[in-house]
Amino acid sequence: MDYYQPPKVEHVQYVAAKTSQETKVAEDVKNEVRGAYGGVAEANKQNKSCGNERSCCGVSAKPDPSYSQELGYSKEELDSAPEGSNMGLGCGNPQAIADLKTGEVVLDLGAGGGFDAFLAARKVGPNGKVYGVDMTPEMLSTARANAAKEGYRNVEFLLGEIEHLPLPNNSVDVIISNCVVNLSTDKAQVFRESFRVLKEGGRVAISDVVANKPLPKEMVNNKELYCNCISGAVPINDLKTILSKAGFTDIVIEPQENSRMFIKDWVPGAGAEDYVISAKIKAVKPKVRS
Repeated sequence: MDYYQPPKVEHVQYVAAKTSQETKVAEDVKNEVRGAYGGVAEANKQNKSCGNERSCCGVSAKPDPSYSQELGYSKEELDSAPEGSNMGLGCGNPQAIADLKTGEVVLDLGAGGGFDAFLAARKVGPNGKVYGVDMTPEMLSTARANAAKEGYRNVEFLLGEIEHLPLPNNSVDVIISNCVVNLSTDKAQVFRESFRVLKEGGRVAISDVVANKPLPKEMVNNKELYCNCISGAVPINDLKTILSKAGFTDIVIEPQENSRMFIKDWVPGAGAEDYVISAKIKAVKPKVRS
């Protein structure tokens, strides 16, 4: 099976379309995000707390099942996953909207410690396959260790960026993700790549934060708030446009009003719940008519 190589001319045009300053800012943000989540993974490995324990960029020394249940996970799901895989980093439960079936191939964008990938693996069964992609080596190491510890044979974790997925064209049935796409500085590229690796008729089912009104400049330019899944949120209509331009159809984005209750705790006093909200995001790669 041949691996996708982006056409060189397109790549040059894409890079040229950005100023050197824009490229530097994007790389700075990416490195900040990588560092923040690398720290979370290391703290989790040592059973220590890191950052705000009730946020998408912090972890508690002792898992808090009540917080994970607020995000939408059942007790049965929490009990079934390998110890250490659930760091409480999401903003919802993509499993609840993915409608996974036995034998499907699933890709988890920003897999972290592997929590959602392991839950997906149980649903697709031994004849299915789950790939988890993460750009943070510390997270990848944790996820692989969790898989080995519990003997998961239908899960594979790959080092890579969600803007440049290390998977072939038309190889995945379902893409899931939990509060990760907002961390990308190039969401259009994320969804172009998602479209590329999905099979015809494949679907996206992710939980992420969206903006329900324009964020103040001081929020947008705050790297800490970016790492905390706030500053990178885009308005719903903008996200629909991005998905549509990537080629997706049947786009549905459903804001979850109850998410304000936990978002307000992510950065206490910042008023983030007034600007961003968790949403269920679904879309389909249409089948080509013969």
